[in-house]
Amino acid sequence: MVYTLEEIDKVAAEVIRLLKHKVVIFRGAMGFGKTTLIKALVRALGSNDNVSSPTFSLVNPYEIPEGCVYHFDFYRLKNEEEAFDIGFEEYLYSGDWCFIEWAERVAKYLPDAYTIVEITAIDKQTRKLNVINYSA
Repeated sequence: MVYTLEEIDKVAAEVIRLLKHKVVIFRGAMGFGKTTLIKALVRALGSNDNVSSPTFSLVNPYEIPEGCVYHFDFYRLKNEEEAFDIGFEEYLYSGDWCFIEWAERVAKYLPDAYTIVEITAIDKQTRKLNVINYSA
């Protein structure tokens, strides 16, 4: 699907309907809008929390009516063991939503089933989004 920032809330509601797994990996180059989309998804799931990038904390939790959303950003991860040290595997199997940026840095910990949300830029204002539900 193709969208602009003005359509982000409508797109987030549509994306949620397409997610078959609660572990969701966001792919896209730096500045393509991964965190912006995650903010809209967290809102669409019913959270009133202030969503921000967990670049330095690695994970930010957000309360939603049916549990929690954990937002991970592994861009600054030095090695996979750092993810293990914060209990990443426990989050993955908690039954709560896990939204993960830069998941390729923790590939060995990913479950057998997850959803990939790919974001590509068409121009400065427009993005293309592709949702892929993956099972090993």
